[in-house]
Amino acid sequence: MHQFTPQAWVNQSCAIANFWRKSKASGVCILFAAVAAQLWCAGLTSAAESSHPNVIVIMTDDQGYGEFSCHGNPLLETPSIDQLASESVRLTDFHVSPMCTPTRGQLMTGLDAFRNGAINVSSGRTLLRPELKTMANVFRDAGYRTGIFGKWHLGDNYPFRPEDRGFDEALWFPSSHINSVPDFWDNDYFEDTYLHNGERQVYDGYCTDIFFQKAMDWLESTTSDQPSFAYIPLNSAHWPWFVPEKYRQAVQASVDANPEVTKHLSPEKRRNLVSFLAMGSNIDDNVGQLLRFLDDKGLADNTIVVFLTDNGSTMGADYFNAGMRGKKTTLWEGGHRVPCFIRFPNALKAQDVETLSHVQDLLPTLADLSGCEDQLTGELDGESLAPIFRGESDSIDDRMLVINYSRMPTFRVTYTDGNPAIPQKEGACVMWKNWRLLENRMLFDVSQDLHQDHDIAAENSEVVQAMQAHLDQWWDGVKDEVMEPQRVVIGHSAENPMLLTACEWLDVFVDQQVQIRRGVQKNGVWHLVVAEPGTYEFELRRWPRESGLRLSDGCPQLQVTDGTYVAGKALPIHHGRLRVGDGFDQTTDANSEGTCFQFKANLNAGPIELESWMLDSAGNEICGAYYVYVNRID
Repeated sequence: MHQFTPQAWVNQSCAIANFWRKSKASGVCILFAAVAAQLWCAGLTSAAESSHPNVIVIMTDDQGYGEFSCHGNPLLETPSIDQLASESVRLTDFHVSPMCTPTRGQLMTGLDAFRNGAINVSSGRTLLRPELKTMANVFRDAGYRTGIFGKWHLGDNYPFRPEDRGFDEALWFPSSHINSVPDFWDNDYFEDTYLHNGERQVYDGYCTDIFFQKAMDWLESTTSDQPSFAYIPLNSAHWPWFVPEKYRQAVQASVDANPEVTKHLSPEKRRNLVSFLAMGSNIDDNVGQLLRFLDDKGLADNTIVVFLTDNGSTMGADYFNAGMRGKKTTLWEGGHRVPCFIRFPNALKAQDVETLSHVQDLLPTLADLSGCEDQLTGELDGESLAPIFRGESDSIDDRMLVINYSRMPTFRVTYTDGNPAIPQKEGACVMWKNWRLLENRMLFDVSQDLHQDHDIAAENSEVVQAMQAHLDQWWDGVKDEVMEPQRVVIGHSAENPMLLTACEWLDVFVDQQVQIRRGVQKNGVWHLVVAEPGTYEFELRRWPRESGLRLSDGCPQLQVTDGTYVAGKALPIHHGRLRVGDGFDQTTDANSEGTCFQFKANLNAGPIELESWMLDSAGNEICGAYYVYVNRID
């Protein structure tokens, strides 16, 4: 019986195009055979000759399996990523989390999200357990230089920032996307202000171009033979879909030439799709520049390049999803099955690897390929795939994998009537070979039913029981630890003064600057640790300092480089209240400038909770303080 996979589906879609190419240029076949023979011979090179290679990990945001022309995309050409894929080990059954933070935490630690603490994109549950060793720690301890360029999304404050987690060089922006609540006010992808080694700095150009260029500058800056680990996690193609206009033109022409692909979409959704795909085109250009840089500097053969995406597509289900169902944030296959390409010319031949694999496999795999296995600590959920790549094994040991994550509090789900941000066993997908058990009740065989249209749990009770038993065992091992909130540290010399924002309110979602502009009437609690006893100053604000706005101000609609930010709503804020732990609860009026409420409290070291209130003239609650500046003064 025919086996259906995304790649098989793509191959069928591309058959006519492939025939045309062969008929137009049959002589290419001879050249291809010669090149293939060279690649095969290169693949036989001993790994010993490439001890401690450079490692570059590129992860894009919100692109799915079908967003690349090598996977049959009908609208977008991605020649550079296609080239990389053709030269790589291609993991054809590779999975991540359906949301970005859990994927990033699993990549960094080799552990399931519910073990490493980073389980949500906001709501106080993005923080990676500080005691865990990260991929950056592993490589740095093995003698590597380490750098990050882009989106971290595993904590904005000490001890969770990239510079706290093993990165020597850190160019990044806070939280989930550019223009998130803690990001520099009104950043818009162009000429933005980012964090560079702990200090805000203005950069010229477009975000994706900046992150790739700064990574290449850093790779070139070494004056020794010390190997480098560069992590390039992009914000693109995450909303808002801002992109240099030149990239839209080619995509728009492709959309116009293929009207059947998007004819069912509304004009607004079609425009958004064009921008989304244009961001993909820009990503492809930058991947091409990086590959040429490695060639020009003589680094390509001894550099491992990994390319993956962080979750399923935000747009794929609307136009092309490589035969899969679902999108970002869902447990369907299209929510978490993504591309993963690993190129290492000195040691690996290009090949398809069909073994079921998951993002937490990448840390042990890269440690194995680079000779850094000794730096791994503790028992990991991921396993090295390198023996399969090298032909030493046909497959990894038979195993079941679990995908589970904390949803945003506003999500509607079918497995609980409560707040979906609170972890639940039933919010899982269990994967075993071709089987997918969703929400502990629905079973699908994706080898026969890639689109997951037919629940076959009733006909396969033994399979269901085996997978449910595994989920029960897995849940028993994580259910206590996952409920413990990770705590930001205040008053530590590594980050004092500091900024707390509403994106860390536990199980409350406020993580977009548009929410601040709209004045969302929400409040929440920060879970903190006081590093040192002393006197602390607290400054409660509705707007961040750099905005220059007063507490009760609104702000006008703003035309930015490639879009418009909505007008900011004025709120009748008259008083501010702050509660810190059990010993401090005060209400005050605004400072003389009307920009903030100021408090001073003596605190003991240890865990505390902090809560704030913005009040009207009658003392009624409006919302919490979206921004709280904290400074230990003695």
